[in-house]
Amino acid sequence: MNFIKESLIESAELKRAVAEAMADRIEEAIVLISDAVKSGKKVLLMGNGGSAADAQHIAGELVGRFKKERKAIPTIALSTDTSILTAIGNDYGFERVFERQLEALGEKGDVVIGISTSGNSENVYRAMRLAKENGLKTIGLLGNDGGKIKELSDIPLIVPSKNTPRIQEVHITIGHIICEGVERKLGN
Repeated sequence: MNFIKESLIESAELKRAVAEAMADRIEEAIVLISDAVKSGKKVLLMGNGGSAADAQHIAGELVGRFKKERKAIPTIALSTDTSILTAIGNDYGFERVFERQLEALGEKGDVVIGISTSGNSENVYRAMRLAKENGLKTIGLLGNDGGKIKELSDIPLIVPSKNTPRIQEVHITIGHIICEGVERKLGN
């Protein structure tokens, strides 16, 4: 079972590389989110497949709690409402499922977190573009070279790998660090 040990080592080494290269950027994301929440703004997350699950996971930690009791943080995962997703997908096309929701729910100063292991998911890209046009702050949880979404991210957090499962593992680790950091900054 060498692949098990190899997979665990690959994951650990990738996280070590991200720790060395991105700790300051992750801190920037924590500050951006904390400042937005202090100003009465919300966090909106989106992604496809496993990244949709990560968006929901992070939203759940922020609305509920991560490690300590505190006020709920206004957060919405745009991948959760199947009626909205299927209506928009049917009427406008799947590439607009997040863009249309941001049009309805996003307000200037809100923070949008787009999750894409390739950095090129069209529906995430279109929503991030709309967010930038409308004065929302953007964080990209991306993989590979960041793809076209990195250019729309105020804070691009790019996991330098082409291995989707390893990228997803690092994304959820970053998500957990952001949740803990926001709790610490808000201190309520």
